[in-house]
Amino acid sequence: MQSQDVAKRHAPSAGDPVVDVEQAEAALVEHYPGLVRLAYLVLPPDLGRSRRVLTAHALTQRALPGARTMTPVIPAQSTGREGDPGYALVRLRVVRTALEAGRPLRRLAWPRRSQLPPLLPHVWGLKLFPRSGGADELALDQRLSALSGPARAAYALRGLDRLPDGDVRRVLTAAGVAEAEADAALREADEVADQYALLASPEFDPCSLQARPTDLMRRRRHTKAALVAGAALVVCGALLSLPGDGWGPDGAAAPAYARNPAAEAALDPGRLTRAAPTAWKTSARTDFSVWPARGALAGDEKLLRRALAVWARPGGNVRVSATAGTASGGPAGPPQLLYAGTVDTAHVVILYDGLRIVRYAEPKDGTAGAALDFARADGAGRTEATAVVLGRADGNVRYLTAPWVTKAAERDLVKPRSGAMDLTLTDGVTSPLATPVQRTGDCTSWNVLQLTDGSHTRLMSDLGELVPARLTSGRPGKTKDASGAGALHTWAPYACSLGAVRGQGVRSVNAWEFASQPLPDDTGSGEWVCTRAETWRGDGARVMAQFRTPGGKQGAVAAKAEDAPACGKRDPHVLAGVLWKSEGGHWYLLAAGGRDTESIEATGGVSGSADGNLLTAKAKQGAQAELKGTLTDGRTLGGLG
Repeated sequence: MQSQDVAKRHAPSAGDPVVDVEQAEAALVEHYPGLVRLAYLVLPPDLGRSRRVLTAHALTQRALPGARTMTPVIPAQSTGREGDPGYALVRLRVVRTALEAGRPLRRLAWPRRSQLPPLLPHVWGLKLFPRSGGADELALDQRLSALSGPARAAYALRGLDRLPDGDVRRVLTAAGVAEAEADAALREADEVADQYALLASPEFDPCSLQARPTDLMRRRRHTKAALVAGAALVVCGALLSLPGDGWGPDGAAAPAYARNPAAEAALDPGRLTRAAPTAWKTSARTDFSVWPARGALAGDEKLLRRALAVWARPGGNVRVSATAGTASGGPAGPPQLLYAGTVDTAHVVILYDGLRIVRYAEPKDGTAGAALDFARADGAGRTEATAVVLGRADGNVRYLTAPWVTKAAERDLVKPRSGAMDLTLTDGVTSPLATPVQRTGDCTSWNVLQLTDGSHTRLMSDLGELVPARLTSGRPGKTKDASGAGALHTWAPYACSLGAVRGQGVRSVNAWEFASQPLPDDTGSGEWVCTRAETWRGDGARVMAQFRTPGGKQGAVAAKAEDAPACGKRDPHVLAGVLWKSEGGHWYLLAAGGRDTESIEATGGVSGSADGNLLTAKAKQGAQAELKGTLTDGRTLGGLG
């Protein structure tokens, strides 16, 4: 009954504009890409990307009316569409049918045409889906998939056609959505951040597609063996008849036994994407996607072809490495070129596919000994997308820096007062700086890269991977780049502990001084610092609580844990203890928590309790104790590790 009332309220009247078929067709043809994008965004995500693409095209093509049609006064309100009733009509029909496609089938009612798989368009043997976007687009797609159909429509109309809420409400009600449901849809859409610029990305463009095969096993079972064999012979004959080397020599790549048009497009150096030299100045995003292609060999198609071929099919003699949690498969589409040039004694190519940084390196005199390295970079923002390792040689490392970096320097993190030594920047490439060396004995230095971008200065540490780790300091949730005097002083005694997280896919490391504890022999106070290494993959964070006595050059690891929330933004709390021997030969259990720790209790090998965030209790050498802390909000936490 309610839907009938809605239909009556929005039924066309004699005063409404009359749209000819020719007028609607002109609007549909002119704005076809935008209408298909709108349908794709409104359709339910559980259809799958391939079916959503075909259904979006089918619904848009069926939006053409069959005769002269009166349409309610529904806003067009977008550049080039003001006052166009033809566009308003086809858009309304697209929204209505897309919403219908998301409604569940009724047991005793015939399904609507929009609820059935489209007969046309149809592609046999291929699945079509939009090109993958970056981490921001993927995150937005996940948030939109959790919305109802009307809420997705509201968000899309706001973002694509820039309609105010009143006009969005009118479009929804005209499409058959009850007024109360339309209001609820607007409120639901408000819960998603206003990232409307991302709706224009390839992630949501069903007119710019990638192709992949359908279920090959099912097709094989339903196809006669003779036809399969004949098709294989035809394909092989065509490949063998190609003149010359086809794509050209692939260097250290493994042989290609079959050709796939989509895969070959990804391996064509002529299709590599290249950002404009000044794109980073105007782009809403400041990550690797706006880095321009640099290097003296950026136009060397033979080198680029070898790099792409090795990426897709690394030969047996290619040294392949990947940081933890990083896929090492070939590119899904043409990647972006960041750099191609000569670094020391090697030719180096740096590529980016939206999720990974890939480095290909080969000797200047051939391809023997080529190397291929992968590192995750999804979700990198301006703070992380500041530098990439170009090469390491003779204990030194060179970086390619972001185009917004204005100054680079080398700093010894162990010696905060020694100052920074300037590095030269040539087309974004730094002069060599000493890489940190992981020693088994005393650690006397830890060199880091200091980058300046206008008024911001950041420290990045080489941890043996392509993307250096960002160093920060401060209480979790309020961390800052470790570039000020206080942060450098905090990091100095704990710099060498970075060696414990080398090769772990670390994205950033934070050092937080959470307590200062007076020692029982009146020799001063010891400091407690928690270091937390976050990874690119999100899990596997490494947490260490370290204790340093007055005058100590380095901190001692008191407790550590892996994949724990302690000292992080989600759980900015920590409790740790250590056995300490005084100059008088007495043993004590020293324990500390953050400033919001109300009390600490020790049980087991040591018994004791204290109000506040510090505990000092007499102990015996080798004693083991269990710690329990109570926070000011009443929650309890155990000792780290």
